[in-house]
Amino acid sequence: MVKSAPKLLTVDEFITYYGDSDSYELIDGELIEMEATGSHEQVSAFIGRKLNVEIDRQHANYFIPHRCLIKLLGTDTAFRPDLIVLDQTRLINEPLWQKEPVITLGNSIKLIAEVVSTNWQNDYARKVEDYATLGVPEYWIVDYLGIGGKEYIGKPKQPTVTICTLVEDEYKKQLFQNNDQLVSSTFPNLQLTAKQVFAAGQSVVM
Repeated sequence: MVKSAPKLLTVDEFITYYGDSDSYELIDGELIEMEATGSHEQVSAFIGRKLNVEIDRQHANYFIPHRCLIKLLGTDTAFRPDLIVLDQTRLINEPLWQKEPVITLGNSIKLIAEVVSTNWQNDYARKVEDYATLGVPEYWIVDYLGIGGKEYIGKPKQPTVTICTLVEDEYKKQLFQNNDQLVSSTFPNLQLTAKQVFAAGQSVVM
C-alpha cells in the first residue's frame, strides 16, 4: 500500500488548528513537532527570568509573552520561539495581535532565543536566515548540550551560546562557552555567563 503524502498546511490553517498548542510550528507548510524536555524548559525559564530583571532595570517597554507565533509573510512558515522579547510600543502596528498572539513585523521584536534540541539544524540554519530577513535585531542559539554541528560550535563540540547580532541584513555571530560573559546589544548591562545558562539545565541534588 502506498502512503499518501501528508497534507501541507497554510499558515492560517496552522494558526486555526494548532495556534493554541505549544507542541508544533510550521516550516514551508510542514508540521514540525517541538521536542522539548524538562531540561530544555529549565534553560528557557532561566533565561527568561534573567532577561525580565534587565527589562525592569532598564524601565523598558518590553515583555516576554507566555505564548507567541511568528508568521513569516509570503510563506507557509510560522515559528514558535522558545523565548521572545517584544517591544510593547510597536504592537499597535501588528495586524493580528489584538485577536491572537501572532507577530508579523520584525521591528516588534527585540530578541529571540531558541534552546537547541534534536531539530538543531533549524535553529542554526533555517531560522538564522529567516530571522535575519525579518529584521530581528538579536537572536540567541542556546546549545546547552553541545549537539549542534562542528561547523557551528567548533571542535571538540561543547555547550555553546551563539549570539547573532543583525548588521545591515546579515547576522554577525559570536560564540560563548564556559565562563564567557554573554554580550547582548539589547541588554548591555546583562551579567550572565554561558556556564550559568548551561547549569540551569542540570538537576539540583538536595
